[in-house]
Amino acid sequence: MTQKKKEALVWAVVVACLATQALQVALVVHRESLTFDEADHMFAGYMMWKTSDFGLNPEHPPLVKLLAVAPLLREKLWLPPLQGRNFKTEAYFDGRDWLARNDGASQRLVFRMRLAAGLLALCLSLVVFLAAREWFGIGAGVLALLLVTFDPNILAHSGLVTTDIGVSLFFVAAVYAFYRYVRRPTIGRLLIAGVIAGLLLATKHSGILLAPMLILLAAWEIAAAAKDSRGEVAKRLATALAVIVVISVLVLWAFYGYRYAARPTPLQLKPSLAEYMAPLGRFNSTIIRGVARAHLLPESYLMGLVDVKQMAAFYPTYIFGNVYAHGKWWYFPAVILIKTTLGMLALVGLAMFAVFTGKLDKRRELAYIFIPWIVYLAVAMMAGMNIGARHILPLYALAAIFAAGGAVALARGSRRWLWICALLVGAHIVSALAVFPNYMAYANEAWGGPKNVHNLLSDANLDWAQQLLQVKSWQDRHPNEECWFAYFAHPEINIHNYGIHCHSMPTPDTGWVGGSDIVPRQIRGTVLISAGDLSGCEWPSALMNPYRSFQKLKPAETIDYGVFVYRGDFPVPEAAALSRAQRANELLAQHQAEQAMTLAREAVTIDPGGVLAQTALGDTAMALSKKDEARAAWQTAIQNARALEPDAQVSYIPDLKTKLNASRQ
Repeated sequence: MTQKKKEALVWAVVVACLATQALQVALVVHRESLTFDEADHMFAGYMMWKTSDFGLNPEHPPLVKLLAVAPLLREKLWLPPLQGRNFKTEAYFDGRDWLARNDGASQRLVFRMRLAAGLLALCLSLVVFLAAREWFGIGAGVLALLLVTFDPNILAHSGLVTTDIGVSLFFVAAVYAFYRYVRRPTIGRLLIAGVIAGLLLATKHSGILLAPMLILLAAWEIAAAAKDSRGEVAKRLATALAVIVVISVLVLWAFYGYRYAARPTPLQLKPSLAEYMAPLGRFNSTIIRGVARAHLLPESYLMGLVDVKQMAAFYPTYIFGNVYAHGKWWYFPAVILIKTTLGMLALVGLAMFAVFTGKLDKRRELAYIFIPWIVYLAVAMMAGMNIGARHILPLYALAAIFAAGGAVALARGSRRWLWICALLVGAHIVSALAVFPNYMAYANEAWGGPKNVHNLLSDANLDWAQQLLQVKSWQDRHPNEECWFAYFAHPEINIHNYGIHCHSMPTPDTGWVGGSDIVPRQIRGTVLISAGDLSGCEWPSALMNPYRSFQKLKPAETIDYGVFVYRGDFPVPEAAALSRAQRANELLAQHQAEQAMTLAREAVTIDPGGVLAQTALGDTAMALSKKDEARAAWQTAIQNARALEPDAQVSYIPDLKTKLNASRQ
């Protein structure tokens, strides 16, 4: 076969792989309801295009949002009036209402936006192929492409309007572009590296991790250079890094229209950047304040950096059936072992074997895999935001390149290794397809597969609020069943917008903005609980989870591995009390203290050991100037909170003590 025909065959395989990936992505997202953050991203992106408002979703830079919403720009869509609320509340609920009014449950617009975002996944696969081909040969390129296009974690997020696939694409592309510049320094390659770095910054705030990666790679290049040329190499790479920084920052500014202010006049961020960063330590606040004063970075981007720091300290962690108030350093290594196919794990192990035995001896190329891999994983382990494998997707792309390089090195000249590697690739593909189309719920066979993943992990590892279309199908098959539903993303995603007529049960999120019905002390009939609420992953302590009694029960049915259906008679005193406490807080905010007091007292009667019930009673009593009753309730709430784990106590006790002290003044 001539070289030209070989090249044509390779590209035919590439096109076939990309087409297969595109088909899977389209089929998966067509049957999934909105995930937790998508409406927020979509609405913010639309407002960026239409009004240059970058303050509705500053948690994430604009690139993915702008790309996803581009197909809708000619649509005449209804816009909800802005209400001047906290930026998270404004974006989440305006996004929900915007989609409900313009798209309903059809998700016609959602599907178009998801397909646009899905282009980034195809580009990621193509970049993986190109990098692996250049680093380890054509065979490795094709194999890496095959591995990444059938990776269940990448497929789970490929069609979602979120930043995880985009940041994976531009991380790999930026490292690859820098490699190409180092191999053959030209102005063109340097410009490309700078632009890609800018696209990375404009995709997700974790893109700033590229800086230490490139610095370490440059240091490696200097150390690996001949002694008499190290000075020259250091000077050239230092200049290159400076140019990349300048270009990337200019590209980032371009996505914000070269305007510092996050919002057009007269709109302002709420809270302001200064107010939002106040809880940060002095060191972080000083840096961000200095950058803001000098207008070195856009205000919206700085707000996002602060938000990343704030949220990392806030999120609880659920893993191996346990809830922790804060992140655990070993979370992501455990997630890798659970959510990576056994075939891929074995291939990575064989690639390590190939390195140690000298069969895979491309030191420079391995440095460009290992250094970014180690930096990214180390930061993820320390960051404290333990909510899903999606936060380490770049590692899966780099692992595919490494595994492919190792497999080709071992198989070269050894038929036995060829068959072993081929079987492992086949196992990787079969394991992924076995869970189709529910890729988000993937867990490998050693951990019990997708049926068991809810006992191990939660949030975006399984239940990211994507099952409502399937819950609606379930209800259509059971039209006469009255049901109660505890749903992970309600009310940020309103179940009733999908035509689901279950009563809503309380969750941590209904405590934030309401949306729960008043729950009876005992439910006779059907209860649906999504995996996020069954695990209690949003509570700082498992003892706060009102649905933990269901964890020992066997569900009658399971919907997409992530929503569990129970039938029977169920005492639910904690959920009943929580629903009343949350409604009391809503009424109190509406200055209806007398009605709130009735519900708060009911909550305490039902669950006297509840921290939130006693807190609601104290708050309501104080609003009615019943200080003695308020203090007694808060004191009881503090005593109840002391029964929680020490890390969880800090979520409640300091605030309660502040209220007590204020009441004595």
